[in-house]
Amino acid sequence: MSSRSFVFIKPDGVRRNLIGEIIGYFEKAGLKVDKLQKIEPDEATVNKHYPLDDRDYILTLGHRDISGLSDKELKAFYQKNLEVVKRLHKYVLSGPIVKMILIGTENPVAKVREVVGKTNPADSPKGSIRGDLGIDSFVKSDAEERACENLVHASGTPAEAEREIKLWFGEDFNVI
Repeated sequence: MSSRSFVFIKPDGVRRNLIGEIIGYFEKAGLKVDKLQKIEPDEATVNKHYPLDDRDYILTLGHRDISGLSDKELKAFYQKNLEVVKRLHKYVLSGPIVKMILIGTENPVAKVREVVGKTNPADSPKGSIRGDLGIDSFVKSDAEERACENLVHASGTPAEAEREIKLWFGEDFNVI
C-alpha cells in the first residue's frame, strides 16, 4: 500500500527555475509524483494554509514547546510568530508555486521532510534540497524583515498532508 504527502515549490524555487531539480531529489529518494500543477496561489487558500486567525496555530509554529512560558513571554512569542505568518503570506503570494502530491510505500511524509532539509536552509544538511540549493537564512531574512526563502513547503504529519491535499487540490482528493 502506498501513502502520500503534500509539497509545494515556493515562489523562489519557481523563479530560480529549480522545479525539475527539486522534483529530481524526491524521485531519487524513491518518491513518485502523483499529481502536479503550477498555479498562482490565491489569498483565501494561503490564509487557510497559514491561518492568521488561529491562535493555537500561531503559537505552535515551529513546533516549540510553549508550556513553560509566562503570559508576557507567550504574548511576545505570539506577536513574533504572527509577523512570521504575515511574511509567509506575502512570500507565497509573490509568484507562482508548483503544488504536488508525492506517493511512497513507507512514510512518505517523513521521507519528504528528510529530503527537503531543515526549515532554515543555513541549518540544512548537504544532500537535502535546502542544504544544496538554499541561499537564504533566518538571520538574513529577519534582518530584511521578510520570510525566509526556503524553496519548498512539506507537510509535517500524515494528517496535515491529507488536510493540505484537500485544501490545495479540492475535496475530491479523498484520504487513501
